[in-house]
Amino acid sequence: MNSALVRALLVRGMLAGLLAAVPALLFAYFVGEGPVDAAIAFESANSHEHGEELVSRSVQSTAGLATGMLVFGVAVGGIAALAFCFALGRVGRFSARATAALTALAAFLLVYLVPTLKYPANPPAVGDPDTLARRTALFFLMIALSVLLGSAAVILGRRVAPLWGNWNASVTAGLAFTAAVAVAMVFLPSGDNIPKGFPAADLWEFRLASIGIQAVLWAGFGLAFGYLAERVLAPRPLTHRVPTPVA
Repeated sequence: MNSALVRALLVRGMLAGLLAAVPALLFAYFVGEGPVDAAIAFESANSHEHGEELVSRSVQSTAGLATGMLVFGVAVGGIAALAFCFALGRVGRFSARATAALTALAAFLLVYLVPTLKYPANPPAVGDPDTLARRTALFFLMIALSVLLGSAAVILGRRVAPLWGNWNASVTAGLAFTAAVAVAMVFLPSGDNIPKGFPAADLWEFRLASIGIQAVLWAGFGLAFGYLAERVLAPRPLTHRVPTPVA
C-alpha cells in the first residue's frame, strides 16, 4: 500500500471508531451505569473518608462518559485501521469487509477478552488503590503477551497449512494459542481480592457490562470500517447515462 492509501484508511478507521463508539456509549450508559452506582454506594457506606468530589457523579456519567468513550473509539479505530493495512492480503484471500471483521474480532479477543479473563474489570470499591500501578502494569503485560501469542499462532497456522490443510492448521494454531495463554495465566500473579461484603451480583453485572461495551464497540467498528474500507479499495465505477435521442 502506498502512503496515500494508508492515510485514507487511517482516517476512515478513526471515523469508524467514532461511529462505533456511539452504540457502545448508549450500552455503557443504560447497562453499565447501574452497577457503577451500586459500587459507589457500597464504597460510600463502608469508607470512613468522605472527601469532596472534584467532578459530580452526574457529570461523570454523562459528559465524562461520552468524552472518554468517543475519544477511545477514535484512538482504537485508528490503531485497528493500521492493523488492517498490515493484515490485508497476508492472512488469506479475504475481501476488505472480511478482513475488517477479522481485525475487529482479533482486537476484541486479543486486546480485551483474553487479558480480562486473567484480570477482569473491577468497579469502584474493588481493589487496593496502593496497588493500582502494579495491577495496571500486569494488565498491559497480559495484553502484550496475548497479542504476541496470537501473532505467533497465526504464523504457525500459515506455516503448517501447506502440509496439513487449512482446517487442521487452524485447529493446531488455536490449540497452541490456548495452551500458551493458559500457561501465562498460571504463572502471572493474580489481582486483588474482592472486599468482604461486596455484592457478588453487582460485581458480575459490572464485568458483564464491561465485556458487552467492548463487544458492541468492536462489532460496530468491524461493520462500519468494512464498508468504508471497501469504498476506498474497490470504488464503484462511475456510470454515465447515454442521453436518449429526442424524436
